[in-house]
Amino acid sequence: MRNITRREIAEASTSQLKQICEEIRDEIFSTVSTCGGHLSSNLGIVELTVALHRVFDFPHDKIVFDVGHQCYPHKLLSGRAELFSTLRKAGGLSGFPKRAESEYDCYDTGHAGTALSAALGIAKARDLKEEDFNVIALIGDGSFNNGLIFEALNSIRILGVNVLIILNDNGMSISPTVGGTHEVLSEMKTGSAPIEDVRLFERFGLCYMGVYNGNDLNELLPALNEAKTRLKKESVLLHVTTKKGQGYPFCEHEPLETHGVSPKSKKPCKEYSSALGEELTALATKDKRVVAVTAAMTDSLGLRGFFDTYPERAFDVGICEEHASVLCAALASHGMKPYYAIYSTFLQRAFDEIIHDVCGQNLPVTFCIDRAGITGADGETHQGVFDLSYLSFIPNLTIAIPKDIGEFRAILQQSVSFNHPLAIRYPREGVESIPKNVEFGKFEVLHSTMSNIILFAAGERCLTIAENVRSRAQKEGFDFSIVNTRFLRPLDDKLLSERKEKYVVTLEDNVLIGGLGDAINRFYLNSGKVIRNFGYRDEFIPHGEVSSLSAEYGLNEDEIFACIKEFYARG
Repeated sequence: MRNITRREIAEASTSQLKQICEEIRDEIFSTVSTCGGHLSSNLGIVELTVALHRVFDFPHDKIVFDVGHQCYPHKLLSGRAELFSTLRKAGGLSGFPKRAESEYDCYDTGHAGTALSAALGIAKARDLKEEDFNVIALIGDGSFNNGLIFEALNSIRILGVNVLIILNDNGMSISPTVGGTHEVLSEMKTGSAPIEDVRLFERFGLCYMGVYNGNDLNELLPALNEAKTRLKKESVLLHVTTKKGQGYPFCEHEPLETHGVSPKSKKPCKEYSSALGEELTALATKDKRVVAVTAAMTDSLGLRGFFDTYPERAFDVGICEEHASVLCAALASHGMKPYYAIYSTFLQRAFDEIIHDVCGQNLPVTFCIDRAGITGADGETHQGVFDLSYLSFIPNLTIAIPKDIGEFRAILQQSVSFNHPLAIRYPREGVESIPKNVEFGKFEVLHSTMSNIILFAAGERCLTIAENVRSRAQKEGFDFSIVNTRFLRPLDDKLLSERKEKYVVTLEDNVLIGGLGDAINRFYLNSGKVIRNFGYRDEFIPHGEVSSLSAEYGLNEDEIFACIKEFYARG
């Protein structure tokens, strides 16, 4: 697609702006269909983005995208159209705003709820430096469920700054938006909301403007111009409605299925989330204590079947990860058996509640941690490479790392009778196997040889690498033992004590600091063993293809093989 200049946007008639919108929409659809990415959210925000670029002066003015996965039209209008075919590819454009990528991106985002806090901070810095520009926070209705938004609203009067909040209301998070805030916004859209609802925003120090059709330039342009004028004296909340998937009937009718799209070349495979949904539904049939909790990701985490079968025991709390953790703790404290399904990167948001509410009370909450390890194309904010580190030191918590989907099923099946906090971490995709009984806290020796080398690998990806390296070693005439290190907490002290190998190698799909390697190192301290740890380096991992990123940032099969070959040569 050609680069569209600011002058072209400024001088275009409304009919010409509509044509530009269609060019952008077609480019997004064709590119995302090939590269993968967030589709329906970006299709729905095209007119709003074009209108913003018409009314405001970017990059002089600043816009912060909440979450940021809806920034594709903005990228196409900010000098990056000719690079758009590199979207989410290694070395190409990020699927999220990135300050290092363009001056048009004033703040990096990737998780929900941060935009207003960031906008307030930028505006305060502007005022302290006596500069003159507008600050805009573009926030979806799903993010308005997030507690951080309300913490920021509470600070508007305290900070004394003027910002424009654009509430992009499409009724969706990834799953349909739920909760009391959603109901209030729905009433405001239909005109049935009591005046007190509008006054609530005014109490926070906002001038409420709404509701406007965010897919209609004839409504948007005058509304944005009015909001811009009011910004000189006060903060404004502009409430607009958009249709997720706008312009493509299938995307409009199936916004959930087209929220995130995989590349065309991606081969179908079994996902752990499907197994989670199947097992939890089966467990709930046998045990009335079993409940499922998610934070706005019911379908993405494989729980639609559970929600449909046991709606009275299924809870989507919206984008409120901290609240979900406390809810699970409280449910467990009164006899229920909660399973909290969540992506690794989003569980980070509930760190305090995991420590204080769940593990501090030693309650039987099971965290089902999906998308653990490198996730690929979504980049730094979505790589699940920290969970072993931030969970590994918490008392009372058992951490399981299944070797495949069969072992994952077995751990889930046995978890019902486990009366302590449990975290099960797993990647998106895996291999099925027949579930076999798993003794909690015990490793599994997959290959035991007379070699003086032993390799401890955690999780399916690392065990696959271990098997590949072993196959190469056997072809060159040497061998080593492999252990399925399926629990980080507790470690299998008995097995570790009994192993006599001098050379120890560890593999983990996690950063090295605080993970499996650190735990093994501490166990064997002063033992005389020679240890080499493989995991991810101490840096943020950008977007790209999973296996390439894994090899580049610390789990390189050739380097692991070379290490083991060197150990073999030492004898």
